[in-house]
Formats: sequence, structure tokens, C-alpha cells
Amino acid sequence: MTDQRPGLELGLFMPNCSNMSSISTWRTVEDEWPYARNKAIALTAEAAGFSLLFPVSRWRGFGGETDYLGTSLETMTWASALLEATSRINIFSTVHVPVFNPVVVAKMGASLDHISGGRWGINIVSGWSREEFGMMGIELDEHGERYQRTAAFIEILRGLWSAPPRTFNHHSKWYDITNGVSLPQPPDMPKIANAGSSEDGKNLTARLCDWSFLSTPSLEATSAIVSDIKARAEAQQRSVRTAAFPFVLWRDSEDEAQAEIARIIEHKDAIAAQNWMDGASIESGSFDQFTLDMFTVGAGAVHVVGTAEQVANKLKLLYDGGLDAVLMVLQNFLGDTQAFERDIMPILRDMGVIAPTTGRQGAALT
Repeated sequence: MTDQRPGLELGLFMPNCSNMSSISTWRTVEDEWPYARNKAIALTAEAAGFSLLFPVSRWRGFGGETDYLGTSLETMTWASALLEATSRINIFSTVHVPVFNPVVVAKMGASLDHISGGRWGINIVSGWSREEFGMMGIELDEHGERYQRTAAFIEILRGLWSAPPRTFNHHSKWYDITNGVSLPQPPDMPKIANAGSSEDGKNLTARLCDWSFLSTPSLEATSAIVSDIKARAEAQQRSVRTAAFPFVLWRDSEDEAQAEIARIIEHKDAIAAQNWMDGASIESGSFDQFTLDMFTVGAGAVHVVGTAEQVANKLKLLYDGGLDAVLMVLQNFLGDTQAFERDIMPILRDMGVIAPTTGRQGAALT
């Protein structure tokens, strides 16, 4: 880690939805979606020096034996509770553009920012599941227009959070705001993330967002994906930070770790995995290089598997490739977060991947 570049930020892609860790019936612990478990995970991550918590937003599951992600905690209320329970860690909500009016989200977000002292951020999703939104009677725009609407949504948030009261105006196909006002306004602009991986999505992220939540098919492919989004932002005279979501699993030997991956795949919920992969790939283009078995383990997460030393080296590879943060998917979120602090964070410190103070002696926060 050089003096010029901050260390790799550690985060969790939280299990606020059922069966979050894998699209499989293989379990080592009870499902971790209940709030009490999420709270325990958040407090453990904060104490360990993690800096980011991201949730999934879903309104219905994907069928099969697991009904993958079918039970979930809504992410604005979820974030409100966890922000009150914690004191340092940054917590995002995930919002689907078609479901919410941006004026309402601006007010809710400013409230969360106020409650937390500036630790709240928002992950904005254009939406892709036609079954999910069809349940609400919402018809999705065509792909290109979807991102135009998302851009309008973000511009409204930024305007309401920064313009003098009753001076913000916006008129588009989707929204009509005259003399807009939303008080209180955050003292500093909340961080905005987007996971778009199409050309439209990447261009929107480069122009309007602070974080790119990217999908990568392999460790080796990550550097080029990171370079691309950062170059797009630089062309807009902006900077964008990047986060990937690895599925992280380690055992005493590489063979043991791979055997555990094989057990997850052996018990895969093929119907749910196919439903999730088909929808995500067709609508976003994110996962067309994934096999169904790869997708079962972490639902599109890049696999970071092996011994503790091997996992640390793979995380270093991501960091050396320009990645700014990892939002980890874990098989046992609570137990593995505790074990990650014990087994892997010391190695990352020795490698210079995370700051020497990241941990219980002081968290390196965004």
C-alpha cells in the first residue's frame, strides 16, 4: 500500500435476504436474513474495522426449492435500524428506481444521513426483473430509457440535497418537479453507487455516481474492468471508486476449501439459479461468462477460495488491479466475519493491502 493510495476497504454484501450466501440447499448455519442476525453481523464487522455494508433489494424470490432471496428486509428501514445500532461503519440502502418517487427518497435519505451523522449511502438500481415489478403493475422502460430515468432520479436527489430550498426544478418524461424542496439537506452529499455493467450503465456511473459496484467473471479480468470505469469517470472530470463482491471461503487446506465449494454446487437449486442468471444476464449483460455452477456459489460473485494465505493473496491481486473495496459474500456471515479478522486481516496488513490501523485498534472509514 503506497502513501498515495488508501488501503483496500473491507465490506459485506449483507444477508438481508434469504439464502444470500449461495443458491444451494447446503447450509453450515441457519439462514441469516433475520434482523437480529444482521445486527450481530454489522456490529462484528464494525468492531473488526470493516467500513461498508451493502444490502440486496428484492420484492420476490426466484423460485426453486430455496425461493432464492424470497424473504427479505426492505433496505431503507433495515439501514435505519443498523445505523442506530452502529457508530462508525458506513451503511447503504438499495433502491429500485421504478418503485420510488425521488422526492420521497431524498427525504428518507436525508433523514438517514442526519440520524447517522453522515454514514448513509444509496445504491441505485434501474431494475430488471419483469416478474418482480409486474407483481406491482409496474412496466419497465426499455433498456436505454431505463438508464435515462435513473439519471433523472439521481439528478433530482443531488438537486434536492444541494439547491437552495424551493429553487430546484426538473421536468422530464418521468418526473415533474417545480420549486422543489427537501429539508433537512445533508451537510455533505451522500455517496451514490450503481452496479450497471452495460454501456449505458457504465456511462451513467461515470457521470453521476461515486461508487461502481462491478461484476467480474474472474480475478484476472477485474483490472481491465476497473480501469475502464475509472477512465470513463476521468473523461467526465470525475473520479469513481470501485467495489467488487467476492465469495470468500477458506479452510486449512486448498483441498478442503474446494471440497466445500463442491458440496455447495452438488446441492445447487438449479431452478432458482437458472432463473436468477437468465434474468440478470439478459437484462444487465453482467453474467454471460458464468456457468450455472459458478453462479450457484455467491450468485455471480467472483470466487476467492483457498487457504487463508491464498485468499489474502487473491484479495491483494484485486487491490493491485485497482479495486478500492470488496463487499464480501460469506458462507457463514457472522462466524466468517469473526474468523476473517483473526485469520486473514493480519496477512493483509503485513502485505500492505489494508492499513495497519484497520481493525479493533481503529477502523479506516470512508
